[in-house]
Amino acid sequence: MFSRKLAGIATGAALALGLAACGGGGAGSDDGAATGDATGGETGGAASDMIVGVAMPTKSSERWIADGDNVKAQLEELGYQVDLQYAEDDIPTQVNQIDNMITNGADVLIIASIDGTALTSQLEQAAANNIPVIAYDRLIRDTENVDYYTTFDNYKVGVQQATSLLYGLGLTDLEGNAAADAPAGPFNIEIFAGSPDDNNATFFFNGAMDTLQPYIDEGTLVVASGQTDFNTVAILRWDPATAQARMENLLTSTYSSGERVDAVLSPYDGLSIGILAALNGSGYGSDAQPWPIVSGQDAELASVKSILAGEQFATIFKDTRELARVTVEMVDAILKGEEPEVNDTETYDNGVKVVPSYLLESQIIVEENVQEILVDGAGYYSAEDLGL
Repeated sequence: MFSRKLAGIATGAALALGLAACGGGGAGSDDGAATGDATGGETGGAASDMIVGVAMPTKSSERWIADGDNVKAQLEELGYQVDLQYAEDDIPTQVNQIDNMITNGADVLIIASIDGTALTSQLEQAAANNIPVIAYDRLIRDTENVDYYTTFDNYKVGVQQATSLLYGLGLTDLEGNAAADAPAGPFNIEIFAGSPDDNNATFFFNGAMDTLQPYIDEGTLVVASGQTDFNTVAILRWDPATAQARMENLLTSTYSSGERVDAVLSPYDGLSIGILAALNGSGYGSDAQPWPIVSGQDAELASVKSILAGEQFATIFKDTRELARVTVEMVDAILKGEEPEVNDTETYDNGVKVVPSYLLESQIIVEENVQEILVDGAGYYSAEDLGL
C-alpha cells in the first residue's frame, strides 16, 4: 500500500525509529513539538521529497481550521510537504481537490470527508497509484480503499452528551451514576442529531439515545414532540441555521401553550448556538424562563464562553491536537515503511471492511470544570481567552 517514492527508501537503519505511543502532552504542547523534531531528524532528506495531501471539509467551523493547522504544522516539523485544502462543505470541490492531490504526486492522503460515501472513484484512483488513505475523524464508507481511521470514541461521545443532560437535570453525576436525590420529573426534552452523510453522527446519536432511552421508557424524560427518529432529527451539514429553524418550529408546534423545554440534546456546539438563539427568541434565558440544559461538542471558544455565561450547559472536549498528532505519526510510520499503531480493529465497519483505527478519549465540560480541564489541564485555552 506504500507510495511510489518508497521504492527507493532503505528499510534498515534509516527506519529504526518506531511510532511514538499515544499519550503525554497534547499535540500542540512543547512535548509534542519535541517529539516531532526528534522523529523528523531521522527522516532527513527523504521526508522533504514526500507530499501529504490533507483534505478538510470547511473553514466555517473553528475546529476544522485548528485541525488543518495542527496537521500541517506537525507534518512540516517532520520535513514533509503539505497540500492542505478546504472545500467549504461542497462535495464537488472536495472531489476536485483530492483529484488534484493525486495528480500532483501526493504520497499519502489524509481526508476529513464532507460526505463519506462520495469519494469512491477518487479512492480507486489513489489505490491504483499506491497512495495510502487515512480517514480523519469522519469514516469513509463503502470502499476497500481506505487504510486507516483516526478519531475519538464516537459512541462514547454520544454517551457523554446524554450524560451531560442527565447531570444538568440532576438525575446523575458526571460519570453517569444515578443521583441519590434525583428529581422524579417528568422533564421535556428534544433531540437533535448531526449530518446524515457523516458516519460519526449515527455513533453520537446511538450512544446518546442508548443512554437516554431508559429514562424515556420510565417516563422521567418525555420527548414532547415525539421526534426521535434519526432521519427526522438530523441536521444536514451540521448547519446552525437549520438547527435554529427546527428548534423554532418545535417551539411553535409543541410548546406554544406554555409547556417548558427542559433539555435539548445537541451533538455539536455550532448547532447549540442556533438552538439557543431560537430559545432566546421564545423568551428563554430570563429569570422567569431559565435556559434549558443544552449539550454540545468540540469545546469551541464561543460555546465555552456561553457555558461560563450560564447559557449552553455543556460541551464535549476532544483534543484535536492529539488527533492531529496520532494522524501525523501514522503518516510518518507509513512513509518509513513501518506499521502504524492502531488500538481498535473491530468497531468501524465501513460497509466493505473494518478499518483499522486509533481512537482517542473525550471529556465532558461544564462550568465548574472549565478551568481545571481546558485551562490548567490541557492548556487548550488560556484564562485570558475565556475572560477568567
